Amino acid sequence: MRKVSREMDSSWALDIMRKAPYITVSFTRADGTAYGVPLSLASDNDDVWYFHCAPEGDKLDAIAANPDVCLSAVTRCQPTVGPKDGTFTLQYRSAIAFGRAELVTDIDEKVRALRVISQRFLPKHMAAFEEAVKRSIHRTAVVRITLLAPPTGKRKQYDKDGEEMKYGRME
Repeated sequence: MRKVSREMDSSWALDIMRKAPYITVSFTRADGTAYGVPLSLASDNDDVWYFHCAPEGDKLDAIAANPDVCLSAVTRCQPTVGPKDGTFTLQYRSAIAFGRAELVTDIDEKVRALRVISQRFLPKHMAAFEEAVKRSIHRTAVVRITLLAPPTGKRKQYDKDGEEMKYGRME
């Protein structure tokens, strides 16, 4: 990380990943070109993240060619004018992680992963979960991403006095 003063620890980075409305997952296609797409990921274990998709397509083709992926999450992203010097800048909280993706083939893990995803994004509708899974499990793929190391976090944020909060200083 170039600006070490903005680095945050891995537990902070995991919190960003849990709160981000989506996480961009970057893949490498078979021809070597990059492919990044924002996805709705969820986890019930800090080391393993899941997403669902169609049972065929670019994501699964890329995973078959190269299972190594990069995850990038951003929250509280806000353009701003630096309070002390008037520079145009951006406040943000971000996390990045590297992992290995693979198609989930075990039906019990697949259902558990879909439950984790649904609980994260539709917690008030879990009464309909079982019926929804029965209707669509046959046409839904689930991908497991196992992180290869803890994520890293970074932020640029100003306190109420207009000072940039550096070296992990919290509000």
